[in-house]
Amino acid sequence: MLDFRRMQVLNAVITSGSISAAARSLGYTPSALSQQLSTLEREAGTPLLERAGRGVRPTPAGRLLAEHAEVLGNQLLRAEAALAELKDGRTGSLSIRYFATAGAALVPPAVAAVRRDFPGVRLSLKLTEPEDPLPAVESGETDFAIVVVPRQGRPAKNVDLFPLLDDPYRAVLPKWHPLASKEVIELAELGGEPWVGIEPLGPCLDILLGACAEAGFKPEFAVESEDYATAQGFVAAGLGVMLIPELGLGSPHPDVVVRPVVRPDVVRCIHAAVAWHARELPVVRHLVDGLRAASVRAGTAR
Repeated sequence: MLDFRRMQVLNAVITSGSISAAARSLGYTPSALSQQLSTLEREAGTPLLERAGRGVRPTPAGRLLAEHAEVLGNQLLRAEAALAELKDGRTGSLSIRYFATAGAALVPPAVAAVRRDFPGVRLSLKLTEPEDPLPAVESGETDFAIVVVPRQGRPAKNVDLFPLLDDPYRAVLPKWHPLASKEVIELAELGGEPWVGIEPLGPCLDILLGACAEAGFKPEFAVESEDYATAQGFVAAGLGVMLIPELGLGSPHPDVVVRPVVRPDVVRCIHAAVAWHARELPVVRHLVDGLRAASVRAGTAR
């Protein structure tokens, strides 16, 4: 098998016109260089150089190998440059998972900033609801996700969690509801009401059910909805009450009222979850910074 380094030596000898000149430029002794060339000729099975006055010139086989050495050398330089860009986070790919309300409020400006400042990085974005994306980050299946973590938190394996936003839930009631005149609603006051459901299985539903249990009741869901906008329509029609996180409120339905909830405060803590294999990438730090900036605009950043 031909040795690439010896092919580079051959190319240097042919370019300089002599073994001694090539030895000076490469930092070898002429005898060491001659040994390298002799070994390469044995590997090639044919003469590569011939005498030409005081110098040497390539045989057809030598010229062929020198040309390939130059091509391979240029390819190696490009590979090293590409590897450096990849290690610096300027190229490569990043998979991102998010849930709908975070997608609307936080993800677009942060992703736009990444695409502007890291144009060589391919971003793969995917909506994950109703699945919790944290297990996919823990397993390394995805690089980055926006997740909801309960206030008490839970251990995350092989993941760094970066707090982004505390997103409080608000009570949503029909305008004519007896509690609509109150400025603040205690959660226990909604215990005997029919509820409109929207939260899929996962951390958000756990937060809602946990808060209701702390207030002393289990909500009875009279109707289920696919999204917060439709759910507000059900509330406006008098089919039930509900809690909606602020990021999910959008433009409230004209026939509902939105009130703060206390005893307990109901809050979902939104984090960026980063797989350990991606945590040192500059593009990831840039994305976290962009999400935090978007969180400041959206509400109370942590």
